Amino acid sequence: MRVAVLGAGSFGTVLADIAAHNGCDVRIYARRPELCYAINQFHQNPQYHPDLELHSDIQAFDRIQETVADADLILLSVPSKAMQAVCEELSSAIDSHVALLSTTKGLQADGFKLMSQVIETHCPHNPIGVLSGPNLAHEIAKRHLTASVVASKEPAVRELARNAFATKYFRLYSSEDLISVELGGALKNIYAIAAGLADGLGVGENTKALLITRALAEMSRLSSQMGGNPLSFLGLAGVGDLFVTSVSPLSRNFRVGRALADGLDLEEAQSRLGQVAEGVNTLQLVHQQCVEAGIAMPILDALYQVIFGGRPVRQTALQMMQAAHTSDVEFLMPDKQPAP
Repeated sequence: MRVAVLGAGSFGTVLADIAAHNGCDVRIYARRPELCYAINQFHQNPQYHPDLELHSDIQAFDRIQETVADADLILLSVPSKAMQAVCEELSSAIDSHVALLSTTKGLQADGFKLMSQVIETHCPHNPIGVLSGPNLAHEIAKRHLTASVVASKEPAVRELARNAFATKYFRLYSSEDLISVELGGALKNIYAIAAGLADGLGVGENTKALLITRALAEMSRLSSQMGGNPLSFLGLAGVGDLFVTSVSPLSRNFRVGRALADGLDLEEAQSRLGQVAEGVNTLQLVHQQCVEAGIAMPILDALYQVIFGGRPVRQTALQMMQAAHTSDVEFLMPDKQPAP
């Protein structure tokens, strides 16, 4: 089984290593030739995993066409901003039977599309799936027990993903709800920023629990409006992913929130991070969509006002958790419309 991994970032590198240890023929795409050289000659990714010795059979290429040649499964693990360009190049390089699996947690501004929908636009005949969950790549690299969700309408995609990536320490669960699984992975980045902000302000544990729980309610509203099943957020791609990114200092989006609480502006916070924090871009897109659709998202709206509206951090952060009282689990009360 040949697995092509597009993206030599933190998560793509770890999954490439897992697939190689599972006996797959693994090729990984990296834009920078010097990174390809480090992987091929020294079996290391010095930028993201300098302490992880990669499987010696992994081959790195700086051209997509070479990477995906004769692949059975292609893992797309690139930043959301690069997904369209990658798919445009990919569409002319693969046959329609090749399975495509996205790990990218973000949204495209044009048409408010999930990454699987961007992939489908350019590769409409290929079977598509997404892999999402509470997956801090550095912990997976250390072989800590982890689980994720592979969502696809096609059983073959779910089977290929399990064959490539399932191990004793990396478990894979199945779903057919691509919308909620993928949306959960995108939205949790937003609320992880809010959680980091709250943590930096020194709020209590009760307040943090309130924030995470009401974040799930807001995520469920948007998923339901887009055709997903809000019950999917009870699983790993919902509460699991939201929890880990909202409490861990390893979370890039959490660290952006902490930096904002320390008094840094957005540019300084991102500079301190030194990596892409998908939640910032996603926040702008989701806020616009929710305003246009009339979806109540008080936490998300308050965070938007802090980052892009110049509102005072402490005052606004407290307000975002003081919305009007309403039902606890909205979708258990079908006779009432969701309220803030």
